[in-house]
Amino acid sequence: MLYHLFEWFARQKIKFPGSELLQFQTVRVLLALLLSLVITLLFGKKLIRMLSRRLGGETVRDLGLAGEQQKKGTPTMGGIIIILGIMVPTLLFANLSTVYVWLMLIATVWLGIIGFVDDYLKLRAKKIAVQQGIAYKKGDKDGLAGWFKVFGQVGLGILVGSVLYFNSEVKIWREYVGTPAASDTSVHRIPVNGTVKYFVESKDPITTIPFVKDHEFNYTKLLPQALWKYSWVLYILVVIFIITAVSNGANITDGIDGLATGTSALIGVCLGIFAYASGNFLFADYLNIMYIPNLGELSIYIAAMIGACIGFLWYNSYPAQVFMGDTGSLTLGGVIASIAIIVHKELLIPIFCGVFLVELVSVMMQVSYFKYTKKKTGVGKRIFLMSPLHHHYQKKGYHEAKIVTRFWILTIFCVLLSIATLKLR
Repeated sequence: MLYHLFEWFARQKIKFPGSELLQFQTVRVLLALLLSLVITLLFGKKLIRMLSRRLGGETVRDLGLAGEQQKKGTPTMGGIIIILGIMVPTLLFANLSTVYVWLMLIATVWLGIIGFVDDYLKLRAKKIAVQQGIAYKKGDKDGLAGWFKVFGQVGLGILVGSVLYFNSEVKIWREYVGTPAASDTSVHRIPVNGTVKYFVESKDPITTIPFVKDHEFNYTKLLPQALWKYSWVLYILVVIFIITAVSNGANITDGIDGLATGTSALIGVCLGIFAYASGNFLFADYLNIMYIPNLGELSIYIAAMIGACIGFLWYNSYPAQVFMGDTGSLTLGGVIASIAIIVHKELLIPIFCGVFLVELVSVMMQVSYFKYTKKKTGVGKRIFLMSPLHHHYQKKGYHEAKIVTRFWILTIFCVLLSIATLKLR
């Protein structure tokens, strides 16, 4: 909003000291980062007190883990702090006429509402049990049904996939091979280092293949030529799968203090670099990656997300004063997946979201092997001492602060490896 306000002032030739700074994207990125930190740090404490007073604290299941009983009564639903830290700076400093910014704001609110309702229903079930004098045990039936959360993730996948495929403002520039006719107005002529390069706009559903020289892949090629006109169906299904998987991966990762928050902030740095590079013609040309017009505005949203996660980590680090709950974890996972798809780096998700992937796969392996062995032998066996993987290491006697720190270090390595793919191919 401030961006548009000062843009209007500029058109009216009204000048204020420093008003022209908002024309620079890097300045707005820094302002979004700082404001999100201020919001989460200054208002986080007040929100934590309000959540504790009105909704009560989290109920912790007895899993036999060290320190788990100390977490009883810790307020949850702290993802509200993260969402506010993302939304306010983005609305103030981003160019709201950009489709990518609006898409991410909608995705944030969409998943935030689903997570909020789930957390609220769990806390409400606990409150009713306490009022009735019934022994309360935390279970899966307290919140939203699992199928409803998946339905919400699928709905977001349909929205994101449809907008990216059909919206006329979503396009990439691809280098034109040869010399176009002078009368061809569909070709963009851009002077680069003393020479003229030619580019055409494309709407093809393309992604980037890491570590490959010819690093672009068109999803349409997965279909027989007779079905190419239905490539939008395939693309939307891919988007649905990615958003659902990453959102659930982040949700599972949020099991010990600061793990999902810090990991999400580090992944945000990676995505911010991708968005800024692909949205800047000179960087995109130098790195030989696809140029996506108007994508640079998305870096403002990502900066706000990073700042919100870091600010929330002040209260969520061990020992946590607040948990983000599904309000935060479902939202962060969903927006990370959506951004990765927007910047055409979804095939890199297994790398920079490596911690989310390992946590999710550990649960799938544990459950599948337990069911298989129980069916075969009558006694279910386990691969890990407990899943997700962070609980396995807790069972082995590692302090959760050490587990979180080491998972952060692994994420830093994965992020650096992902960034290296911009030139390493």
